[in-house]
Amino acid sequence: MQFDAKLLLLIGLGLVAAYHVVSLVRGLPKLGSVKPTPGLILHGTVTDFLDTLGIGSFATSTAIFRATKLVKDALIPGTLNAGHTMSTLAQAFIYTQVVEVEPITLIGMIIAAVVGSYVGAGLVARWPTQRIQLGMGLCLAGAALLTAAQASGTLPGGGEAIGLTGAKLGIALFGNFVLGVLMTIGIGLYGPCLVLVSILGMNPAAGFPIMMGSCAFLMPFASDRFIRLGKVDPKAVVGNIIGGLPAVLVAAYIVKSLPLTALRWLVAVVVAYTAITLIMAARRKTEEAAA
Repeated sequence: MQFDAKLLLLIGLGLVAAYHVVSLVRGLPKLGSVKPTPGLILHGTVTDFLDTLGIGSFATSTAIFRATKLVKDALIPGTLNAGHTMSTLAQAFIYTQVVEVEPITLIGMIIAAVVGSYVGAGLVARWPTQRIQLGMGLCLAGAALLTAAQASGTLPGGGEAIGLTGAKLGIALFGNFVLGVLMTIGIGLYGPCLVLVSILGMNPAAGFPIMMGSCAFLMPFASDRFIRLGKVDPKAVVGNIIGGLPAVLVAAYIVKSLPLTALRWLVAVVVAYTAITLIMAARRKTEEAAA
């Protein structure tokens, strides 16, 4: 059963990867130039390298885009989903094969996240800029608190289980559905999903294939909706793919792990500052509209 589940998961990942490539090839050229700048390629390298090691890419990418003005605020959620998909698929191919998780828990949580992202993408892609700024700001504030909790070691340690049943499984499915919705606003699923499975008594290591598999399956569909609505920056998406894919392989097979406590504190501070600037920008736009 375990082998069959892994084989089906690999086949599914291959299919959604092909779907995503077709979506990019057909959609991105219609939105403008796809030739990335060196800065956008470097951004993909750094964020996806850290993502593979467990830092996450959405919060760090948003902070970089806001600081450098490489991507407009209204395009950030869609660009995050479309740009980081290929790297996330690569992570999922690697980690879902080497870490044991019960198939029902793994597949169920992946499906829940995909449904959540489909619902969320349809809403967020139509939001005005100030609502996107406010939504990202509030979510990033939560991400900053979560990153600080990881750095301080105050998160739950988890248990030994590699699967869930009954009420715990129901909570996990609903939680991942909500996290799928939040992915489309610009908050990464990795950290919150790891906290969710740990609170429910699972081995934290089992959270890696769940969170990476969830993102790998939900992001192609969410990004396709953003692309169809013209809510992505094509140059940033291509730059992220070029820089991110090699970074994932280096992080997963060569570096494997790093002492990340100090880096998590730095990320928490930067993300908190970015959250404040987004909320303030949304407030200014609201005041200007009222005036």
